[in-house]
This record gives sequence, structure tokens and C-alpha cells, in this order.
Amino acid sequence: MAGRPRDEGTRNAILRRAADIASKDGLEGLSIGRLAVDLGVSKSGLFGYFGSKEELQLATIRAATGVYLGEVVHPALAEPPGLGRVWQLCERWLSYSERRVFPGGCFFFTVTAEFDARPGRVRDTVAAAGREWNLLVAGAVGDARGLGELTEDTEPDQLAFELIAFMETANAVSLLHDDPVAYRRARSAIQRRLHASATDAASPPWLSAQS
Repeated sequence: MAGRPRDEGTRNAILRRAADIASKDGLEGLSIGRLAVDLGVSKSGLFGYFGSKEELQLATIRAATGVYLGEVVHPALAEPPGLGRVWQLCERWLSYSERRVFPGGCFFFTVTAEFDARPGRVRDTVAAAGREWNLLVAGAVGDARGLGELTEDTEPDQLAFELIAFMETANAVSLLHDDPVAYRRARSAIQRRLHASATDAASPPWLSAQS
């Protein structure tokens, strides 16, 4: 597009700041004016990167997805398939939230609550990210079952639902009550749930992580 700024470093800085803001105030909390003040750039120059608030919101989701993949998904997928990978997906997610990679905790937890009942492109993009995460966790559970590390009656979608619920509850409680103990409780709950479905052939991966 003619006249469009092409400084990717500046664009990335804008989007990272936008993701930080949205993790606390939601995507509706973003504005060209607020970002321009925060970053010391002109409103007209910043507008040239995105063109509309919706495009800014969509680009912010994509930027947050990149951070999420680097912090949670890619490190967990480095673990071979099995119960260890299931545990790493949970542990990496809890660490990402606990360390406040985004200042408002999990970016996607915040924007999902904001847009879950609001139709449109932004909601569809947020929903797609949530589906991919659910499918990833359920797929890891299914792989562990196929390898004989989880019992044959383990239902991957159900177990993934429960594990994600533990993670998201820790994120919510830690933010609302400023309670870091929530993460310890979530880890304990996840370990107990996985242990209940593990076979005798499985070695609890959280024990090796602590040794």
C-alpha cells in the first residue's frame, strides 16, 4: 500500500504495547491516541500502520499469538509425545501466566471474556485461537493414551477441558485476589487429575522436573 510505513521494528513495538494494554483493559481499551502517547509517535503515523481500530485489534491478537507460541506451545512441543508433553503444556501455561509475560495475566483469557458474546471478526479470531489451544491439549492427551500412559477410558476432550479449567482458574484467582498460591493449587490439581488417569507404565513427569 502506497505511503504505508514499513518500519517493522516500530510496528512490533506498537503491537507489543497494545497486547500488554489489552491483557489488562481488553481490546476495547486500545486506541490510536493512547498508543501514540505511550510510544511517543504521532497519531497519524500510527494510524498508517493499521487503518482502523478493528485492524489494530486483529493485529494485536496475532502479535499476542506469537508470544504465546514462543512461551507455551513451542517449548512444550519439544517434549516427546506422552504424559510429559501434556504436563509441559500445563506447566508452561501456568508459568506464562504466573510470570506475567503479559501484565494482565493470560492475554487470551482477558479477551475471550470480553468478546465471547460479541459477534464479528475479532470474536471469530479469538474463538479460533481458543479452539486451537483446546485441540492441542486434547491431541496431546490422545497421544498419551495411545502410548499407553493414560488409561484407555480417558476421553481426551473431557480431560483437556478439566486441565484448561484448572489453569484458567489459577489465572483468574491470582489476578482478582493477588494470590500467587493459586498457581501452586492448580499444579497440585493437575498432577492429581493426571495421576488418576495414568497407567502403571507412566512415570509422573512432574517428579523428574523437580529432581
